[in-house]
Amino acid sequence: MPSSSHPTPFNSPLETGIRSLAILVAAHPEAFDLQRLVEMDYLVVHSGDVDGPQSLHAALPMRAGELLVRRGLIEKGLLLMASRNLIQRIPAEDGFNYVAGDAAAPFLASLTSTYSQKLKERAQWAVERFMDMSTSDIRQITHRVFESWSSQFQATDAPRGNQ
Repeated sequence: MPSSSHPTPFNSPLETGIRSLAILVAAHPEAFDLQRLVEMDYLVVHSGDVDGPQSLHAALPMRAGELLVRRGLIEKGLLLMASRNLIQRIPAEDGFNYVAGDAAAPFLASLTSTYSQKLKERAQWAVERFMDMSTSDIRQITHRVFESWSSQFQATDAPRGNQ
């Protein structure tokens, strides 16, 4: 397992920044706060867990721990994308909101790998599916998924009989 000082390519600030960019392009002209992007990022990566298209990343038993590090990685990714003028930070009452910049859609369109295409499709699906829900309602969905994983993990980790 990689240490936190050596993130995997799928969870580097560049990767999370591009995922956030895909979400914001799909949602344009809407602006999302950091918490909304954290929840949407989870839904994009693990879309299969919420009756969506096949998940972008493999189902790993310890993925529930992702939420512990996801917020900081996404924030770093947003700052990276903002430093390239792909995302704009807009001051809000309780922090910042983020919106796709003018160059975001053309930049995203230039990404043509199979993974990039699937990412854009999942981002569009997630935005369409969850746009009318509040962030707290989305959080309830993701937390139910975490609880389900925790139950499954505990069931497989439980002692069996008198072995």
